[in-house]
Amino acid sequence: MATSRTDPLTLDVIELIGGVVARYHEEYDRAAAAHALTGAQARVLGLLSLEPMPMRKVARKLKCEPSNITGIVDRLELRGLVERRPDPADRRVKLAAPTQEGIRTARQLRDALDFAREPLAELSEAERTMLRDLLRRMLGEEPAGRPEDVPPTAPPETAVALGRTAR
Repeated sequence: MATSRTDPLTLDVIELIGGVVARYHEEYDRAAAAHALTGAQARVLGLLSLEPMPMRKVARKLKCEPSNITGIVDRLELRGLVERRPDPADRRVKLAAPTQEGIRTARQLRDALDFAREPLAELSEAERTMLRDLLRRMLGEEPAGRPEDVPPTAPPETAVALGRTAR
């Protein structure tokens, strides 16, 4: 049975997701301010700490204009948190990459984000796996695993909720 976009359950889920996003941004901005960074600078630094990448790719991932990313990277570079370097695969392309200080700062920012960590810790591994996979599915991303990757302790509805056939 298809669900209406305005049924009470869907509206409740949308409100809850909005609340989680708002709390995440509030906490991220507070953590960024503690390092004299804007929220946008902290998000760029956090993304670059995962892997150096061209600024166009950063802009795509953060869904903003490349010119905005250029300005943010300029400011992070002035602070010694990011550097530009040639891409080893194509020397015409410049990668934005975190410095050692940038990596330390990004780690401190991640460590400061507590609001979701504690409630998530109260969920079982199976529940966290299901939540992650459902969020990926909502975003149109490939699920991380196959049905056999669902932990054996997962309730039977986990595989069904993830759009997988029961074992």
